[in-house]
Amino acid sequence: MASPILQPAKQDQAKHDSDEEWIKKHLFNLAMQGKWDNVIKTYQEKPAALRAKITRSGDTALHIAVLDRKELVVEKLVKLINDEVKRVEAKKKEQKAKEGKEASTSSREGEGGKEEKYEHPLEIKNDRGNTPLHLAASIGNVRMCWCIAREHKKLVDSRNNERETPLFLAALHGKKAAFLCLHDLCDPNSRSNNSRRGDGETILHCAISGEYFDLAYQIAHKYEGLLNSFNESGHTPLHLLASKPAAFESGCHLGWFRKIVYYCLYVEKLKKESFPHYDIQQSVEDKPELQKYPENYATCVNFFQVLNVLWNVFTKSVIPAPCKKDPTEKNDLENPKKGQCDASHKEGVQSSNRVDEQPQLLPPNYYISFEFLKFLYKAMLVVLGFGSKMKKKIQAKKEKNIWSIQIMDKLLESVSSEYDGSAGSRPMEVGGMDVYRAIDPINTPEAKQPTKMENERIDQDKIIDEMAKKKIDEMAKKETPILIAAKNGIVEMVDRILNLFPVAIHDMNSKKKNIVLLAVENRQPHVYAFLLKKEILKENMFHVVDNEGNSALHLAAKSNNSHPWRIPGAALQMQWEIKWYEYVKKSMPMHFFVRYNKDNKTAREIFTETHTELVEKGGEWLNTTSNSCSVVAALIATVAFTTSATIPGGIEAESGKPTLEKQPAFNVFSISSLIALCFSVTAVVMFLAILTSRHQEKDFGRDLPRKLLCGLSSLFISIAAILVSFCAGHFFVLKDELKYVAFPIYAVTCLPVTFFAIMQFPLYLDLIWATFKRVPQRSYAAVA
Repeated sequence: MASPILQPAKQDQAKHDSDEEWIKKHLFNLAMQGKWDNVIKTYQEKPAALRAKITRSGDTALHIAVLDRKELVVEKLVKLINDEVKRVEAKKKEQKAKEGKEASTSSREGEGGKEEKYEHPLEIKNDRGNTPLHLAASIGNVRMCWCIAREHKKLVDSRNNERETPLFLAALHGKKAAFLCLHDLCDPNSRSNNSRRGDGETILHCAISGEYFDLAYQIAHKYEGLLNSFNESGHTPLHLLASKPAAFESGCHLGWFRKIVYYCLYVEKLKKESFPHYDIQQSVEDKPELQKYPENYATCVNFFQVLNVLWNVFTKSVIPAPCKKDPTEKNDLENPKKGQCDASHKEGVQSSNRVDEQPQLLPPNYYISFEFLKFLYKAMLVVLGFGSKMKKKIQAKKEKNIWSIQIMDKLLESVSSEYDGSAGSRPMEVGGMDVYRAIDPINTPEAKQPTKMENERIDQDKIIDEMAKKKIDEMAKKETPILIAAKNGIVEMVDRILNLFPVAIHDMNSKKKNIVLLAVENRQPHVYAFLLKKEILKENMFHVVDNEGNSALHLAAKSNNSHPWRIPGAALQMQWEIKWYEYVKKSMPMHFFVRYNKDNKTAREIFTETHTELVEKGGEWLNTTSNSCSVVAALIATVAFTTSATIPGGIEAESGKPTLEKQPAFNVFSISSLIALCFSVTAVVMFLAILTSRHQEKDFGRDLPRKLLCGLSSLFISIAAILVSFCAGHFFVLKDELKYVAFPIYAVTCLPVTFFAIMQFPLYLDLIWATFKRVPQRSYAAVA
């Protein structure tokens, strides 16, 4: 039995536990109901609420407030937490000051373990290991990041269960403003370590993988040590960029009108940016104050905003040129514009005084006219109905294309080591040194002796080294960036790398395939055409065979199951496969290609073997299409034959001439019915010819597509003619009483047949494009 003396202590403990449970339930209910003022009062009255985890996932009220983006609430809660921590620390100091020297020594020895385990309320993690700062960084809220980490900068170094820091999460989710804020708060000595996750992935890899090129540009300038860094798979940022064909203009396919809009849009190049230390409260608007007017006033407010933009266009007088500050020149107090730039910050970010030196498109005195023309252009797009969603999509696409080139240029500035004699060597090692060790701050000469806080980093470094050694043989087989770019059809990267490093033309992968073989194998006509025009040793590059003895013609003959061509239907896919094979074959003299590979097969034999399934699917597709179209053509032929043999109004008994011979509608009826009969019969014959064809592979090159094109053309003409014939013949019935109502009735009556023609018309356009285009067009999806 427990001693009676211990009973009050147990009762106090039980009461304390019940109070904690009540606080958790109370805070949870208030947070779920959005009663944040009451949550703040609870924090003020109950100090235990500061550390209470109120959800199953271990979130505190501060975690939930951050996720709900309650900026003012977060600021108040953080202030209460900091005040409470300061009060507790001050109380401890007073107690230690009152105690004697011996008592204080013994208390330090006895309570040392407790002090080490003491956890700041802002450092409390949920079940995923995320602090409130992790969540604020993930959603990209600059104000909350600054509020939480300003007085407690150790939080920037905190890692969750995935070994991710808040800085890494901001980069992972593409939150540039939050990233710059945390970068500024981060200790310069720990920035390099915070830029990596536990598996070796870096912030630059994440930014490029997510196609956040504006953020990647800032990372590339602030973390130059990451430009050549490798992730767990042995890929550098340039490798990842080479696997993003849609990020470049060569992989951007737009219609003719969208292409005009694309080239008319103006995109500013990226510049180095830094985080402003001043007016952080003004840099992010408070959400409760965003709308200060009734909803029905929104149109008027938007109109005045447009007028404000127009006013700004006319009031601007100088273009913000880049600063080229002489280091020997001092700031002139009488002329402050000399030697410094205008500070501008948008979305919590401002351009730094030193930006990339870029040539200006226009003189400074033309800036007003240029801005006014841009405004008129945008207004014209809005008036024409193309200025909202479509313009934003095209603008985003062009920004991605322009900025990816800037990232590529920056990355290529630091890849010279890849072509200094180690081309095709192990990507995890550069110059005999492990890359992980080369960029990790622990192994640099500036690193200090490991402290207690650095033990985690040392363990992480050992894990990365072990992973690198296990995969070193596998990494040796990784492809270089130019090979990946050639495989994905990125002409810009292939061109730039060959201009900077001509030796890269000799790069090969583990299967001994160079850029020519990869471009042919992956159906990249733009890259192949570029290499044909390039002044290179064609006999060396185009005469190369892979480790199986396959030449470029053999690889062009092999079927690609991913259906790379931008054309629908198995038959048209087969047609473009034949065109690609013929294009590669005719691009070079026959003696350039090896006739037999190691399996003793010619390119033609490989083409026949690998395209058997596609030929079968193409035949089925043609039969299905021909069946459906031939039924319609036969019906039209039947009706056209009947109408062509019928004379509206009859004939005169004496002369045998039609009674309506002199009417214009009668002539239209006679001609259109004859045209409908002629072309419908032609369509039936063409579709029957397709159905009775042998469907051999050579037939898909010209014979079958042209028959289908002729059949569809005849079908569309016959449909239009039979409709005209029907309307002209029926017009005699309604011309006297319902003359003006006849045309709407005819339009409604012709809708069913018209819908059929409209549904088949896209196939008709694709067929024309595929038949008359000399070189097939690739669909630019990334190739694994």
